Amino acid sequence: MKVVEVLHMNGGNGDISYANNSLVQGLIEEQKLDAFNIPQYTPSPAEVKYIVEKENSFTINRLEATRVHWNASNDHINGGYNVSRCMRAVAERLLGSQFGTKLMDLVFQKYEEIVSYCMAKEKTEFINVTVSLTKKK
Repeated sequence: MKVVEVLHMNGGNGDISYANNSLVQGLIEEQKLDAFNIPQYTPSPAEVKYIVEKENSFTINRLEATRVHWNASNDHINGGYNVSRCMRAVAERLLGSQFGTKLMDLVFQKYEEIVSYCMAKEKTEFINVTVSLTKKK
């Protein structure tokens, strides 16, 4: 997927930036927002293969990369809702502990709007790398 626009809640541009978003401005302390970071790195299949082979404890049985569309039904009206609910299941506890649980409905409502906006502009997908390993003897 080609990244057309990077969306930042802090320091971004337009309606989705923290500075211009009156929905969250004042509700989330800017210091807490600045201190919050979830580092994420998604390796390519070639990188996974390289690291496994370099480490040399495992044999790769199978290595696959699968394109996963954000909304399998291609229903762009509810696509943002579906992705938002999925991310909420994963991230709500972490976000709630940093920013407070009272804001979670608002945070994920705004996230749904951002995702719906992105889905309307481009085909959204991510790449899922699956690997089957056997430990070497």
